[in-house]
Amino acid sequence: MKFPLTKKLFETHPMGLPVLFFTEMWERFSYYGMRALLVLFLTALPAQGGMGMDSQTASAVYGLYTFFVYALSLPGGWVADRLIGQRNAVLIGGIVIAAGNFALAVPSVASFYLGLTLVVLGTGLLKPNVSAIVGDLYPEGGAKRDAGFSIFYMGINVGAVVGQLICAYLGEKIDWHLGFLASAIGMTFGVIQYWYGRVHLEDAGHLKSEAAEPGMLASARKNFSIAVGALVVMLIGFVFYVQSSETFSIVNFAQGTGFVLLAIAILYFLAIIVFACKNSEERKRVGYIAILFLGAISFWGGFEQAGSSMNLFALNNTDRMVMGWEVPAGWLQNINPLFIVLLAPVIGGLW
Repeated sequence: MKFPLTKKLFETHPMGLPVLFFTEMWERFSYYGMRALLVLFLTALPAQGGMGMDSQTASAVYGLYTFFVYALSLPGGWVADRLIGQRNAVLIGGIVIAAGNFALAVPSVASFYLGLTLVVLGTGLLKPNVSAIVGDLYPEGGAKRDAGFSIFYMGINVGAVVGQLICAYLGEKIDWHLGFLASAIGMTFGVIQYWYGRVHLEDAGHLKSEAAEPGMLASARKNFSIAVGALVVMLIGFVFYVQSSETFSIVNFAQGTGFVLLAIAILYFLAIIVFACKNSEERKRVGYIAILFLGAISFWGGFEQAGSSMNLFALNNTDRMVMGWEVPAGWLQNINPLFIVLLAPVIGGLW
């Protein structure tokens, strides 16, 4: 597949890089386009086509969604490494994401939650593995691989800018579900170009030879089947509990999930310090990692407010009138990726 607009940008890089660039660009178009609408759609009145949630409940739904999007990258990476290879994981993940966004475009509560679930599952497969394939394109490593990743990450921000412009406009100005449909169509474009362009990936992203050995593969399939079975049982039990409980609250569930994760993180670092560290120097290093861990939590916790509290603030507390036309609230989320796109070449030149 040819990419006429990218000749100079990619001319010194493997032919697989533009394939992954556009795959990730369309996936981020889909992700950020949908994210720009999610909380606004949840809080919009039913008469306006929304779900009529209060802001606290809508933010809890958004928080759980973003948590699972990131958390499922761990099993998504394992499935790719042990079972299907990174190439297939990206393809399947893209198809599932597109299906999820198409489900979101259907105006019903059941299809909404089905759509969110599919987007979470698909992102868990695609997101960690597309980046891993980029690394595989440069077995020699070095500055060229760094440059390749810089180009690849530019695709993330281009997709975010365009996705939020299009999906937020369609969703807020015309119909919420039309915005979700645009997100689905974008991911579909990404899947199609990945399918036709995957030949340029050469040997990158295949299941590693040691993982493909019959014994290793059989063991991985067994473990995967057990994990999926246990997850299905837990999910069925959770659904029955939610339906039968008169006290269940999404807000309380989200807060409880946060406390459980915090406890797990604390216990994890304590276990390393107590049982794994052999001397004070190693304990000090773990302490430094814990500080960086807290910094990362603080940063990403604040960053993801863009889709919830900051989005609601933009909707309710900002003057968005420009020459008699009201700018969609979701467009204000574009400030971050837009400045990255505009300033990255400048900073790169100075560096």
